Amino acid sequence: MLELSRASWTDVAAHLESHPAIAVLPVGALEQHGPHLPLSTDTLQADTVARRLAERLDAVLLPALPFGNTWSNDALPGTVSISADTVTAFAADVAASLERAGYALLVIVNGDFGNRLPLQRAAEQSAARDGMPVLVLDYPGLVEIGDEVKDSPWAAPGLCHADEIETSMILAVAPELVHSDRMQPAYPELPADFGLRQMALAPLSPSGVFGDPRPATAEKGERIIDHVVVQSELVVRRVLAALHPAS
Repeated sequence: MLELSRASWTDVAAHLESHPAIAVLPVGALEQHGPHLPLSTDTLQADTVARRLAERLDAVLLPALPFGNTWSNDALPGTVSISADTVTAFAADVAASLERAGYALLVIVNGDFGNRLPLQRAAEQSAARDGMPVLVLDYPGLVEIGDEVKDSPWAAPGLCHADEIETSMILAVAPELVHSDRMQPAYPELPADFGLRQMALAPLSPSGVFGDPRPATAEKGERIIDHVVVQSELVVRRVLAALHPAS
């Protein structure tokens, strides 16, 4: 793996001459994650998954984007949101620059739900102009491993926000940022159409928590991260095999 922010241009040139030209970009957010987790939770998680994935692929790791489209949490202090159009433009510009530099694939590791559609739009724009393939990964296998490791119920099917899953992941990668004494469960009564339309999250949970973070452990976090990284690698390698079928 080559970490782009620590490399010189000659390091990059040498790497691209001898390795598959794959870049991995983590995209996170700066948003509330309850009283016990840092605002950088999504960025820390995305960067960890991207870093481990880049190591397995021997790819180039780009610096993480620490902002995302997270308007749904604007009501709680500390959240800084950028528009969906900005997320799309950022990813599309990065992809175009990497393409000009000779890369063959950009893998985006997305750490925030609000970024999903904007990042897919960037991938679509690249595909529409027959440009470099852009693959967006939204933590493949997360719900599956969550079902295995969780000792607490989901606040809603597949909803991870300041709960046992996210708290476990941060305990695994940045335990000094977790305030265990502030952990409290919250199971808000969600509208009947939750998940079917866009809606703000913050008004639904005064604490910003959706679930129970108290059973979280670093060991669970490692299992979650490892599973997501393995599943992510499988997806990338399937894409690479389709792009470069054996002759």
